[in-house]
Amino acid sequence: MTPARRNTILLAGGLVCLSGMIQLAVALGTVTLVAVTGIKSILGLGPAVFLIAGALAVGPAGRISDRVGRMPVIRAGFGLGIAGPAITALGCWAVSGELVFLGLGLCGASQAIVLLSRAAAAEMFPPERRARGMSFVLFAVVSGAIFGPLIFGPLFANRALTPDQLAWPWLGSSLFALAGLLVSLGIRSDPKELSNAYATAAEQSEPAAPLREILRRPGVPTALAGAVASFAVMVGVMNLAGYVAVGHHHRHGDIFTVISFHIVGMYGLVLVVGDVVERIGRTRAMAIGLVVMAVSNASLVWLTGIGGMSLALFGLGLGWNLAFVAASTELVSRAAPSERGSLVGFSDLLSSFAGAALALGGGVVYTAAGSVSLAWFATALAAVPALWIALVPLALGGRLVRRFSV
Repeated sequence: MTPARRNTILLAGGLVCLSGMIQLAVALGTVTLVAVTGIKSILGLGPAVFLIAGALAVGPAGRISDRVGRMPVIRAGFGLGIAGPAITALGCWAVSGELVFLGLGLCGASQAIVLLSRAAAAEMFPPERRARGMSFVLFAVVSGAIFGPLIFGPLFANRALTPDQLAWPWLGSSLFALAGLLVSLGIRSDPKELSNAYATAAEQSEPAAPLREILRRPGVPTALAGAVASFAVMVGVMNLAGYVAVGHHHRHGDIFTVISFHIVGMYGLVLVVGDVVERIGRTRAMAIGLVVMAVSNASLVWLTGIGGMSLALFGLGLGWNLAFVAASTELVSRAAPSERGSLVGFSDLLSSFAGAALALGGGVVYTAAGSVSLAWFATALAAVPALWIALVPLALGGRLVRRFSV
C-alpha cells in the first residue's frame, strides 16, 4: 500500500471518529445553550460561536501547517475536540452559559481544523485525481449518520433535556475526538511532504506567494465564492434545523433523524461526486450544487414534518457536497504545496464567518418572522451566488495558469 493511500485511509478514520462529536454539537448546541441560559432569543448565538471560533482557528492553523506540516495541526484539532465537549458538560453542571460558550467554541475550532484533512488528502494525489482523493476522506463522515439514530436518538428519547441530563452525553462525546487523535498518530509521512512529488519545478524553487497575490489568480475568486456560499448556507441552516424542528412540535429525539439524513446527503454520495466534478467541470459543479441547495431550502416552506425536513436537509447536504468538493479541489489546484494551507485556511475562515452571520441572522429571522421567512432567506443566499458563478466569463473561470495545474 502506498503512503498516500495509507494516509488517506487514516485521515478518513479520524473523520469517522470526529463525526460523532460534531453531530452532537450540531444537533444539541442550540438546545443546550437555551436550556442553560433560559434565553430563547439567543438561539442563533450557539451556532455562531461554534462557527466564529472555527473561523478564528482555521486561518492560523492553515498558515502553520504550511510551515510545520499538516499532521501536527490536525492532531491539535483533535485535542480541542477532546476539551470542548468536556467544558460544555461542566457548563451544564454549573449552569454556566460562559462555560457552554467556551466549550462550543472549542468544538467549532476542532471541527474547522480537522476538516483541513480534506485538503491534505487531495494534495497527495496527481491533479486529475484530487477530487476523488478528497471525496474519499469526506465519505468517512457519513458514518456520523449512524451515531444519531443508534446512540443519541435513543439516549434523548422522552427526556426533558435539562442541563443535568445534557452533561453526561457531552462528556462522553469527548471520547470520539480521543479516538480520532489515536488514529491520527498512525500517519508517519506528512501529506505536505508527499505532495512535493506532484509539484512543478517552479513550485519547488519559487517562494510562496503572498495571499493577496494568490487571491487574484484566475479561478480563485470563483472557487472562493463557491466554497464560502455553499458552506455558509449549509451550516447556517443545519445548525438551526434542530430548533426549527422543535418549533414544529417534534420531539428532541427526532432531531437526530433530520441531521442524519443531512449527513448522508453531505457525504453518502461523495465518492460519486468526485468523479462527477472532474467530468462536468468544477465551475459548473459549483453552480449546480448551489442551485440544488436553493431548491432544498425553498422546499422547507412546505415540508415541515420529520420526513419532509429530512428530505430537504438531504438535498441541502447533496448540493453542498457537489459545490464544496468542486470549490475545494479548485483551490488546492491553484496553489503550490507551500501555499495551500494559507489559501484553504483563508477560504474556511471566510466560510465560517459567513456561516456564523447566517446563523445569527437566520435566528433573528426565525424569531421575528417564523420558519417560512427563514426558508426563503436561505434560498436567496444560495441562489444569488449560483447565478453569479454561472455568469462568470469562461476566461475567468476556466483559463489556465501556467504555473499551476488545473
